[in-house]
Amino acid sequence: MAWLHQSRGSPRLVLVVVCVALLLDNMLLTVVVPIIPTFLYALEHPSPKPQAAQPSLIPLPSRGAPIPGAPTERSPRSTPLVSLFDNSTFRLQEVRTDPTPDPQLNGTTNASDSSCLLDGAFLEEENVRVGLLFASKALVQLLINPFVGPLTNRIGYHIPMFAGFFIMFVSTIMFAFSGTYALLFFARSLQGIGSSFSSVAGLGMLASVYTDDEERGVAMGMALGGLAMGVLIGAPFGSVMYEFVGKRAPFLILALLALFDGALQMFILQPSKISPGSVEGTPLLTLLKDPYILISAGSLCFANMGVAILEPTLPIWMMQTMCSPKWQLGMAFLPASISYLIGTNLFGILANKMGRWLCSMLGMFIIGISLLCVPFATSIYGLIGPNGGLGFAIGMVDSSMMAIMGYLVDIRHASVYGSVYAIADVALCLGFAIGPSTGGALVQAVGFPCLMVFIGVINILYAPLCFLLRNPAVREEKMAIIDQECVMHRKSYNTQKESRDFPLSDYSEEEETEE
Repeated sequence: MAWLHQSRGSPRLVLVVVCVALLLDNMLLTVVVPIIPTFLYALEHPSPKPQAAQPSLIPLPSRGAPIPGAPTERSPRSTPLVSLFDNSTFRLQEVRTDPTPDPQLNGTTNASDSSCLLDGAFLEEENVRVGLLFASKALVQLLINPFVGPLTNRIGYHIPMFAGFFIMFVSTIMFAFSGTYALLFFARSLQGIGSSFSSVAGLGMLASVYTDDEERGVAMGMALGGLAMGVLIGAPFGSVMYEFVGKRAPFLILALLALFDGALQMFILQPSKISPGSVEGTPLLTLLKDPYILISAGSLCFANMGVAILEPTLPIWMMQTMCSPKWQLGMAFLPASISYLIGTNLFGILANKMGRWLCSMLGMFIIGISLLCVPFATSIYGLIGPNGGLGFAIGMVDSSMMAIMGYLVDIRHASVYGSVYAIADVALCLGFAIGPSTGGALVQAVGFPCLMVFIGVINILYAPLCFLLRNPAVREEKMAIIDQECVMHRKSYNTQKESRDFPLSDYSEEEETEE
């Protein structure tokens, strides 16, 4: 405990807290991906009404006359049934299901497999409803972010971080016990409020404790690695737990993780303490007028829009075309999650050396190509390559752009980071709001393959704009401050060098010799 009190506020422990918060947020974000479509399908899909469920009662004619519908070689078997009202004998004719698929049922590649016969019309409607439910989190987060950024500039990062934990805990409990679409929608929207507080305050706190640009890039990569780990664990964890344990189990486990995050914040961050910044931050509207910040935000938005569209539409597309069981609906995102984890950690270090603008541009090209390849998959194994490339490329863009936005504030505005990371989070929310909310309707209108082509081409066309971030212009007043810091750094370096070359003991010995 003594070590913990002495280490409060250290950059490494702050990084741990932010990683755990992002891990929890994104586990809750993705754990619902394989659960919600199948849960709503089982909850709201109308029960099938084959003709066998409503048997026709055919009265028997007099003896010797031919019996209509009597069992023959081509007719199904019949079962005698005696009426309790007038003692007349009836036969309950059982109707066999025609092996030919109903045109109203969307078959799959194997029409003989009865598990593939799903209600295509219902699934198309569910695409829209699931997309709106997934987008509600991002829409609410989008509305809250502009207020959270300036708030962190006034009261510090600690209280908003703790508020994010508490709201996230309540949202997780609601997911566990919600049994209707309305309650699930409310829980998802509530998660958006908690996510806004956690992500904006967490990233701003990291940028403030890691002042060196290179160290900040590495820290951002590691924090996004926590985010990636949440995405990595969430979908497979949710699908497996839902298949073999039940709907509540994964959310209750996440609630325990949220309690751990809250305890960690209480010990390390002291959330009861208000600690406003000593420098007044740049207004949010001023930052929004900066073209370099807008290009960076657009890159974050379009890069994440592809995977945001895949979250609600890919599981339903797999149910329609691959007859995938429930556990595969989450496992399909596993390659993207693993490669995103690798990409964020790898390019958190490499991006500064090879150029963050170049990493972002290459990443957006790879995203576009990966999305174009998704519709060619005919099984879950065919999704490994496209989803893996998609996750790796998004990791390249995210780790580079998060560091670039902090650097842009340093060289062009006041070095206060709450507002700029609110803009970054708004960009991510736009991608995760526009993608799911419009994806279901676009799938219904043009089809899943055409939608993937559309989003892939957008990423490829936007990629060259990252070249403009190669040498961003420095504001004149910031240039004067940077020059002054360079002069001070040079003087300090020369002083240290002189003290090494001519130690004080040598001066004293020479003076004594002269005397």
